[in-house]
Amino acid sequence: MAALFNVRVYGIMINDKKQVLVTDEYIKGNYFTKFPGGGLEFGEGTLECIVREWREELNQDVAVVEHLYTTDFFQISAFDNETQIISIYYLVTPLSPFVAPLLSKPFDFVVPEGVTDVEAARWIDWDDFSAESVHLPIDKVVATMIKSKYKEPGTK
Repeated sequence: MAALFNVRVYGIMINDKKQVLVTDEYIKGNYFTKFPGGGLEFGEGTLECIVREWREELNQDVAVVEHLYTTDFFQISAFDNETQIISIYYLVTPLSPFVAPLLSKPFDFVVPEGVTDVEAARWIDWDDFSAESVHLPIDKVVATMIKSKYKEPGTK
């Protein structure tokens, strides 16, 4: 059997109010809080991917500030037992106003009958943000790294 890989690209945004952006998502019958982003498409570079994903998911233009992390351990997909996940994370900054609808609390949306995917954005205050704020194993590693690297947003 050939190895199957799924490359995911995510953006980390910390606003001037010291909040971190996440998305609450209902995917194939499961609820996840994760960083905004998604799958790399064939023929696309990772920087192109994060810009496209933010436009599609959040209707926002972003610029990549820096590479933060690439998965350095084996992670099987949450959706099958055949695909290895490789995730790449970038710190991003807005190039256009933030206009996406926002949730005030986790999963504060209705999943219409027959719909398999629903997502919405939410800001988490810096003091409340941690690895426990997100669900996916690689996101947890990145959340811990972000809290350590940026003791207070805007500083290193």
